Order: sequence, then C-alpha cells, then structure tokens
Amino acid sequence: MLTIFSTPKPFRGHEAIIQRNAIKSWTLLHPNCEVILFGDDEGTAEVAKEFGICHKPKVLRNEYGTKLLNYIFEYAQEIAKHDLLCYVNCDIILMSDFINAVKQVYSWRPLFLMAGRRWDVDITEPWDFDQLNWEQHLRSLVLQQGKQRPGSWIDYFVFPRNTYRNIPPFVVGRVCWDNWLIWKARSLRIPVVDASLTVMAVHQNHDYSYHPEGKKGVWQGEEAQRNYMLAGGWTHLYTLDDATHCLTPAGIKRNFSVAYFARRLEMMQRWLIDVTRPVRHKLGIRRLRSSQG
Repeated sequence: MLTIFSTPKPFRGHEAIIQRNAIKSWTLLHPNCEVILFGDDEGTAEVAKEFGICHKPKVLRNEYGTKLLNYIFEYAQEIAKHDLLCYVNCDIILMSDFINAVKQVYSWRPLFLMAGRRWDVDITEPWDFDQLNWEQHLRSLVLQQGKQRPGSWIDYFVFPRNTYRNIPPFVVGRVCWDNWLIWKARSLRIPVVDASLTVMAVHQNHDYSYHPEGKKGVWQGEEAQRNYMLAGGWTHLYTLDDATHCLTPAGIKRNFSVAYFARRLEMMQRWLIDVTRPVRHKLGIRRLRSSQG
C-alpha cells in the first residue's frame, strides 16, 4: 500500500498535541499503511512505541543541529516496505479522502507526484479519534474556522520509490525545499497531480518557537537563504499552480487553470528580466554618462 514518513519536532506542549493528532490520523488511513518517524527528538521513541510504528533515531544534521532532508528521503526510499511513499509534515492530519486520492492516482499512472494545498485551523486539544464520524466533525470545524492556503504551501508529497535521488542537503523546517520537489518532478517530466480539490489536508496552526528567531528565522534566516541557494534560485521554486494535472471529483484532468497560465507568464517575465539585465544595466550607465555630458 503506502509508506508514510516524517520527522517530528520535540514532543512538548502544544507541539506534542498536534503531532500526536497527525500521527494518529496516519495510522488510521489503511491497515497496510506503514509509518516511519525519523529522528531522536524528545518523545519520538515513546510515541512511535505507543502507536506501534517504525522509528529510526539516526538522522544527519547540519552544523546548527537541523535535520537534513536528503538523508531522510534517501533512507526512507531504501527501507520502505512499500514502493509508494509519502512524506508529510508532522502537523498534518490526513483523512480517508487522502488515501482514496492516492489509490486513484496510483491506478492512473505508475510514475507521478501527488501533492496538495493545506487547510490551516486552530486545534489546541487532542482530537477524539474514537468519536463517531470524527472525520465529519473535523471537516466541519475546518470549513467553519479554517482557511485553505495558496499553492505555494505544500505539506505532503506522494511518489513512487526512487523518484527522488541526489537531493541537495536542504534542512527541514525552513523554506524552498518543498517548492524544489515540485520543480524536480517537472524537470524529470513526471506528471505532477494537484489533489487540492479532493483532499483536505488539515494543518494545525502553531507558532515558530522552535527557531531562535521565530517566523523571521524560518523564512529569512541563514538556513533559509542556504536552502534557496541549494535549490538553484527562483527558477527551481515551483508551486502547485505548476502542476500538470488536477485530481477533481470527475477524475484526473490536465491543468488548464488560469493560475497555471499565469505562472507560465510570470516565469517568462522573470526570465526575460534576468536575461536582459546586463544589457539594461549597460544602457542605463551610458544614459547616465550622456546626461552628465
């Protein structure tokens, strides 16, 4: 069936609540789903034992102690019981619509990348997964109080084994690596399926206290800037608007959305600006000298 893998933060306070909610939801997706947690952060071993899932404490880190994404992806693809894998951030609750989407896309083509936009909502207590219709209650909460994020906010990736090799040494918990994964699939001519219309991936809101500089550090800090450079700059930062296909209630369709063509135009404009910058710079200098006469 499917191997889900992730790497949690330390299980403390509110972070412990939302991560336990997420992991519990994964274990309920299908009897044959495998779940692997990477890292030796506080509470990870205990949670893995409680839920009866696989735990791999060893993970490579950079000089700041931040976990390296390439190690996690490569190790997961090596040890997974199943040939279909999913990396998902450890604060995302998944439901039956997710596993149904995976089955549908997997039966469509053997090689693909499936991802989708997330829904943000405040959840501060352990979710009661024993209640009848727990999914329905969660959906109602999200639709009433939540917000679906744009296509640049990507928190899960479903792909066959060996899709991702030689990933740059991105660090998790910072920006750019998720957008690079979309670009990489497109560069390999792998169909990218946006499942946002059919999958409600529930992101439980949290603060950024795990970074010394808070939200600014996550988005603009030294490690974020390094991720940007490792990605190869803006040309390798794709969003779900760059997906080749969409999973709709009527099936898988080519992505002919307005957002898709707007992205093509945006990328072309930015490319032209970069290509013509040296010429425009020289012309600007000459005009300046001429005006100073």
